[in-house]
Amino acid sequence: FDGCVFVLSSGINAEYGEGISMGDHLWVSRWILCRLAEEFNVVISFDPKPIPGDWNGAGCHTNISTEAMRQDGGYDKIIEAIKLMEKKPLEHIMEYDPTGGDDNRRRLTGQHETASIDEFSYGVAHRGASIRIPRQVDNDKKGYFEDRRPSSNADPYSVTNRIVMTICLGE
Repeated sequence: FDGCVFVLSSGINAEYGEGISMGDHLWVSRWILCRLAEEFNVVISFDPKPIPGDWNGAGCHTNISTEAMRQDGGYDKIIEAIKLMEKKPLEHIMEYDPTGGDDNRRRLTGQHETASIDEFSYGVAHRGASIRIPRQVDNDKKGYFEDRRPSSNADPYSVTNRIVMTICLGE
């Protein structure tokens, strides 16, 4: 039980990570979870929809901010970044699961608080959008936004790379 508490509190559901170290924490947490599961003869799946059916599946929602977004007036920077991501939806989907989008196609149906894989959308407190801007961020006019498209089996380095390429490097 102590091992499970450690894994859950150290990155599986981390709200804030610091750059690449967040990816390190996620991979180590996944590894620890798998090793613990072996002790109990349990199999772990990171598949975003391991059981077919009418449900939302599992994602690796990714919170994104730059220093400028967290400063006063940062809301404009948030919208600028989202508009850049809106121009490259397929490039992001291809990097957001290890199968180039096939896993996410089963999950991102536009139902059950998921966006459609075929349509980019964003909104304030909108859990069914591709990108969600938290209500508090909208109120404060600074902070972060959440990309809800990465799958639960996403490689965090690929996700981070694609986001940085789009919003920081303009590629």
